[in-house]
Amino acid sequence: MSDSTATTVANPENIRDVEDAALVVRVAEGDVPAYRELVARHASKLQRFALRMLREPADAEDVVQETFLRLWQRARDYSPDACVGTWLHRITHNLAVDRLRARGRVTAMLDDEDAAPISAPQSRVLADKERRETLARAMDTLPERQALAVMLVYFHEHSGAEAAQVLGVSEDALESLLARARRALRNAVAKDTDAEGALPS
Repeated sequence: MSDSTATTVANPENIRDVEDAALVVRVAEGDVPAYRELVARHASKLQRFALRMLREPADAEDVVQETFLRLWQRARDYSPDACVGTWLHRITHNLAVDRLRARGRVTAMLDDEDAAPISAPQSRVLADKERRETLARAMDTLPERQALAVMLVYFHEHSGAEAAQVLGVSEDALESLLARARRALRNAVAKDTDAEGALPS
């Protein structure tokens, strides 16, 4: 077994990516159980992502259903250059932007360059229920593109490159979004808790 193969086998995320890609191949051949498995694996994350963008549960559900319809129709077009989760998030993002544009709300997706400064959400904060709720409220104060960047990287565990691909920005721009978001979240959480040391310094 080669070193690269050993690394892939040892990494559960890589294994899942390989499994997802194999499922897409089966979907391209009309395999309904493979399609249902991909829906089961990705629907909840896509639903949260679409809801973050659209703010309306019914709209988010419609967009996710359209995403999976496109998966069924376009599975043959899938290229393994990106992991399946990233590909599906990108489809969802584009469909949601189209819906926002139709409503005249696409400006909500623009990043606020003057957002207040923060530092990355820390794992011990996310582990605590109260602090998770505080962080969720703070997320609602972020400009949309910053919030989506945080969601993709910290909650959906995409790499920076994958998140940048979903949002259609460069990796440098993605890092800039995350840096501003981390600073803003830190300030928002501190104000919300009104307590020194709500987040580690």
